[in-house]
Amino acid sequence: MRDDLWAETGDRRRIIVCADDFGMNSAVDEGILGLVDMGRVSAVSCLSTGPAFAAHATAARDAGVDLGLHLNLTEPMEGSPGLSLPGLIASAYAGLLDASWIDAAIRCQLDAFELAVRRAPDYVDGHQHVHQLPVVRRRLLAALRERYGHGQPWLRCTVPGAQQGQRPADVFKARVIGALGARALRRQAREGGWGQNNGLLGVYGLSGGAAAYSQRLYAWLRAARDGDLLMCHPAAPSASYPDGLSAQRAAEYEVLSRPALSTWLEVNRVYVSRFGALRRHGARESGMVHAAS
Repeated sequence: MRDDLWAETGDRRRIIVCADDFGMNSAVDEGILGLVDMGRVSAVSCLSTGPAFAAHATAARDAGVDLGLHLNLTEPMEGSPGLSLPGLIASAYAGLLDASWIDAAIRCQLDAFELAVRRAPDYVDGHQHVHQLPVVRRRLLAALRERYGHGQPWLRCTVPGAQQGQRPADVFKARVIGALGARALRRQAREGGWGQNNGLLGVYGLSGGAAAYSQRLYAWLRAARDGDLLMCHPAAPSASYPDGLSAQRAAEYEVLSRPALSTWLEVNRVYVSRFGALRRHGARESGMVHAAS
């Protein structure tokens, strides 16, 4: 992976750029690995029981980025019955989720990750942010503590980042996602010694094409604070994997792979960083949670 866009010291703002859904299909994996090679992505969130994950896990492992488990409870894959997101949220807040089912899903997906990657994940987040929901977060933290010990791996925080220059609909969606458990997870992570990113950028309706995504991306870079995480959902253009998001995934890939992004990062004094660099040198925002040494 190129490291000319990376920074560990100095006065520039360092952000994690995290590509979600690795393992979903070959187009997603190809796009993410291409962006990693360009130095545009520093973390890759993996659907460990996804149909393409085992075939491409070694390439991701050797790419020099953080690899995380993208905990899945809503896509119909092994280890997940594919519950609807509204149904999962309602059951979580009503206290109706079966803890044994959650435990089995977490165990299955961690096992699959370790089998393919040959090591523990660097971090854990959730497909559709399910990792922060009531019951899910409690069972997830218990599983991580039992499996990996104190403070490992780090966890994605969904507290919204700064929102100046962003569209009202995007601001609203970011706040809804954060309201579903971000602050509770942050409190529990702090108590248990798990590291987290500062705030979350990259939330929008996953539509609009390349032009609108380009405008959003520039606004996120302008708003970024040291230690924030910018999530994205890119894929290489492909006619082989049509779904409701394939066109927008390709649009994200197009924008993120443009040479102009290097200029945008420089103009906004933003660098792409792995979480470990943030933790070693300290993020400059009070929201950053550090794993205990």
